[in-house]
Amino acid sequence: MTKNLRLERYAGHLRSARHERYAWAGCAFAALGLALVSDLGPHRVWGAVAGAGYAVAAVLARAERSRPAARVVAVAGAVVVPLVSSVAAGLGQLEVAVVERSGRLLLTTGSPYGTDPTAVADFNPYLPGMALFGVLPGDPRWWLGGVFVAALAAAGLHRVRLLACPLIALPFAVGGTDLPVAALMCLGVVLAGRGRPGRAGLVLGAAAALKWTAWPALPVALALIAAGRGGRPALRHAAVALSTAAAVVLPFVLSDPSGFHRNVVAFPLGLTDTASPAASPLPGHLLAAYAPGGTVIALALLAVGALLIAVSLVVRPPMTTRAAATRLALGLGLAMTLMPSTRFGYLVYPLTLGALAYRTRQRAGTPATPSDPKKVAAP
Repeated sequence: MTKNLRLERYAGHLRSARHERYAWAGCAFAALGLALVSDLGPHRVWGAVAGAGYAVAAVLARAERSRPAARVVAVAGAVVVPLVSSVAAGLGQLEVAVVERSGRLLLTTGSPYGTDPTAVADFNPYLPGMALFGVLPGDPRWWLGGVFVAALAAAGLHRVRLLACPLIALPFAVGGTDLPVAALMCLGVVLAGRGRPGRAGLVLGAAAALKWTAWPALPVALALIAAGRGGRPALRHAAVALSTAAAVVLPFVLSDPSGFHRNVVAFPLGLTDTASPAASPLPGHLLAAYAPGGTVIALALLAVGALLIAVSLVVRPPMTTRAAATRLALGLGLAMTLMPSTRFGYLVYPLTLGALAYRTRQRAGTPATPSDPKKVAAP
């Protein structure tokens, strides 16, 4: 029996090593492909450097003893080296410049939004909380990435392989404003599942003050708390989350409603004369670009998807952190594919929430013995 168990474990290690080797090789292929086809300088630099790092990781992952070293090399090659070199050379996505400019405007004019934006770089599509990363000293990428890592670690997602994933490593190195938002959403869902409505509301309220993409997490966490803890904790969560977000957002809405609408509402939805650069070939963008009335159709499909998720929260509310993370990942994945102005970088939301659901399932999947009925119940 013991011999068979050892053989099974050995076979499992071999399969895991083979899968990890192939995963790093696939990441290397994707990164080098991006370096060849992208017309963005920061992306080409990242693709070349990260591709080399992933390739070395794939070689190291062939042996079980060197698999931890392979993960370290993957993170160093895909995140650390490109980030440090890009910051030193002043290379970054447009998002970095937008965040820096919003921080300067906040300090000089009292508002992170320009009064009459015309060019793409003049628009600030983020909610006012994002300007904080432009006020803090140094390159915003240090703070964006720091919040991402800290929030994921607090949520229990501190695996190196997740950080090395290209969909995370690329925005981490070249500038991705979605990273801290996604991580705070994960942490908020975890806190809600642990029965801490006040802390969950504070974290999700902070995320909701950064980008609109965080707002779907509020009703999901509310349903999770209501299903597991009752109405009063759910109301407390809602009050804390909404008051936190409102304290940051409302002053700027009231002081400059027109500028806020043009920057934060109209521009991301593609309703201004200046087109958003978020134009990945996903269904929503393809509809808006090539179908008559495509923007209206995409927005209608987006509304239908949101309505279906809302109905599911009422009819079958999530009872566990895993269920809430899965529901939110599915809803955001659907939304990202249907938005008229979207990009592949937005997939970081379903990716991190899906990783949270998977990690939670692994922890909850410890086999239960019949002698302990409390462990027999499904998670």
